[in-house]
Amino acid sequence: MSRHDIPGKKMAYQKVNADQRAPGHSQYLDNDDLQATALDLEWDMEKELEEPGFDQFRLDRAENQNLENSETADLNLDSIQPATSPKGRFQRLQEESEYVTRYTRSAPKSNPCNFCRLSKMLCTAIILFIFGILIGYYAHKNCPSNATSSGTLDLQLYQEILKTIQAEDIKNSFRNLIQLYKSEDDVEISKKIKTHWTSLGLEDVQFVNYSVLLSLPGPSPSSVTLSSSGQCFHPNGQPCSEEARKHGSQDLLYPYAAYSAKGTLEGEVIDVGYGKADDLKRIKKMKNTTNQIALLKLGKLPLLYKLSLLEKAGFGGVLLYIDPCDLPKTTNLSYDTFMVSLNPGGDPSTPGYPSVDGSFRQNRSDLTSLLVQPISASLVAKLISSPQDRTKNGVCSPLELPNNEERIVNMQVQTVTKFKTVTNVVGYLKGLTSPDRYVIVGSHHHTAYSYNGQEWASSTAIITAFIRALMLRVKRGWRPDRTIVFCSWGGTTFGNIGSYEWGEEFKKVLQRNVVAYVSLHSPIRGNSSLYSVSSPSLQQLVAEKSNFNCSRRAHCPGTNVSSVQIRGDADYFINHLGVPTVQFAYEDIKALESPSFLSEALFLKRATKIEEMDPFFNLHETITKLSGEVILQIANEPVLPFNALDIALEVQNNLKGDQLNPHQLLALASRLRESAQVFQSDEMRPANDPKERAPIRVRMLNDILQDMEKSFLVQQVPPGFYRNILYHVDEKTSQFSILLEASEHCKSLPSNETLQEALSEVLNSINSAQVYFKAGLDVFENVLVGKN
Repeated sequence: MSRHDIPGKKMAYQKVNADQRAPGHSQYLDNDDLQATALDLEWDMEKELEEPGFDQFRLDRAENQNLENSETADLNLDSIQPATSPKGRFQRLQEESEYVTRYTRSAPKSNPCNFCRLSKMLCTAIILFIFGILIGYYAHKNCPSNATSSGTLDLQLYQEILKTIQAEDIKNSFRNLIQLYKSEDDVEISKKIKTHWTSLGLEDVQFVNYSVLLSLPGPSPSSVTLSSSGQCFHPNGQPCSEEARKHGSQDLLYPYAAYSAKGTLEGEVIDVGYGKADDLKRIKKMKNTTNQIALLKLGKLPLLYKLSLLEKAGFGGVLLYIDPCDLPKTTNLSYDTFMVSLNPGGDPSTPGYPSVDGSFRQNRSDLTSLLVQPISASLVAKLISSPQDRTKNGVCSPLELPNNEERIVNMQVQTVTKFKTVTNVVGYLKGLTSPDRYVIVGSHHHTAYSYNGQEWASSTAIITAFIRALMLRVKRGWRPDRTIVFCSWGGTTFGNIGSYEWGEEFKKVLQRNVVAYVSLHSPIRGNSSLYSVSSPSLQQLVAEKSNFNCSRRAHCPGTNVSSVQIRGDADYFINHLGVPTVQFAYEDIKALESPSFLSEALFLKRATKIEEMDPFFNLHETITKLSGEVILQIANEPVLPFNALDIALEVQNNLKGDQLNPHQLLALASRLRESAQVFQSDEMRPANDPKERAPIRVRMLNDILQDMEKSFLVQQVPPGFYRNILYHVDEKTSQFSILLEASEHCKSLPSNETLQEALSEVLNSINSAQVYFKAGLDVFENVLVGKN
């Protein structure tokens, strides 16, 4: 891991002033009269271009200084400030047709030296012009076509890299990875990935291992027994029998909740639906929930949040299932069982710090007091005495336990905890001009003792395909400006353990250096709709790529880009580092319309195989190219393609129409938007123009852009909710998730203290972002003063 101790800088763009001259300038350009005339003209232009609507974003002291000095005869260069026009100073001048009449100074009085001066200046200008042409000609002639460039990749170079990505190569890589399932641990798969990446030319590919606490299935299957009849069932709905144990021991062991409490509990089954706060409030008025067993549907809200509500309500156990009505019609999982992890992230024995040698290990085998057991929909139908086929006239009837019926069951949950090694594979492609700025690309691989799904093989095949295409160009002499870090994470199914531990170990370096995270987690979940998730600052870039892809496909719905909570290893980078994140994936339209968070379930046997969803691997190729183009732009654009104004607009949209928001929140959001507008127009617009670009100020600007989202990391959130409050729990609501949860929570409490705390968290985040942008603008002004 590269550890560059370069402090974060605030950045902006500075207009060229009189003192910024190219080496070798003529002595006539130093003439005091001409210099004073140019500065006088620049000062007059600045005064005319200042717009009163943006004055509040300047330092008050600087404003007063400008007003005082504007009346003096001798120009004080320290008082010159950048223009605040939303369109930028130079563009504004070009647009004003009356500029010549408004700003042209009267001609100076003639004197005998004027003709001589003009003649000398003309001759000097002609000589410099011819000299510049000769230098440019020979420099261009001597520059090889494949030479490394730190400039922006043009479209042709993007296409040269991406066109080498072929669906057939991805399919072959996928099939080779699937053959490694027989391995008893993830060592063989990790070695295969490392060897392959190294053979492609990737630099410094290494293993990063951590010894972590894993929660694994117990020695015998869990069971659910009806007390009234004595019937015993396994989680998949099959009757308990020796024959069932012999023919499907692994299948019977697999459905479990990692890090659940273990033991035996007998109680009444209470149907709590999706476990929302309103439902639990209503149920507690009707029944005694202490040490009872909740029948809970997965979806709608994060599982960890719903379990925390059930714990507070006094429940002792949970039977967790997925309602068939929430699944696509093409997917029949009634008899399929699944696994869930109750781990919020990382090694439970080392919460908040890495699992390196010498670290203190806490005894945290159970992360909840509840006995949690995932069961199939077919077992739920047996428990509530309901027919398994609940579809009539094409309409699906959700599974529900009648209110007037009572079910007493005995549930037995068995799990064991063991310390195991989790391996990450990390490889680097060092950047040319900014090697200390990282674009992280993350996939995951199969981990021992976890489910044998195929999503990890898709993820690994896609990242490998992009590495192959990239390294073909690198071997010809090209190199990205920023370092690209490729990571294949281990331990993902147990709570993103590999990525969390790596992030915690290198936290200080990553906080300063990571620019963006591109996730390749579970890229093929369906085949009907391209679904993109990104940070607000990257939504414009993602929408642009998605629209281009849609124009090339016959069947493509409207652009679907949102900032919602996603499953996978991006979690640490979003919630602990505040890193802008992007993820492309294909979904089923029905899955997009159904309750969110169903992806928290990991099925032992998927009803639809990857190759059935994408037989020709064209979807894999599309995901690789879309992700690859985003990676290339972020890694190579001189100015990071982040949009500051979109963050401010997202904040305002989150507060729109919500009666809970006090005036202070709305006023702060308005000021944040105005600051972002000034920042984006005055600093980002000219910095994107190569004619106006100053390298040192571009670096400062990028430092500001990469840290924009860190202001929205809050300390206290409900379990399962993102600490980065720019992300929503679903696409149907646009309000801040923590405010929605707090308002619901307060309905059952005598005071609104929880809501006030949530409002304070949001207010402080918006204020922090406003101060951050304002400080960035001030830095630019101060740098300009220092230059002058």
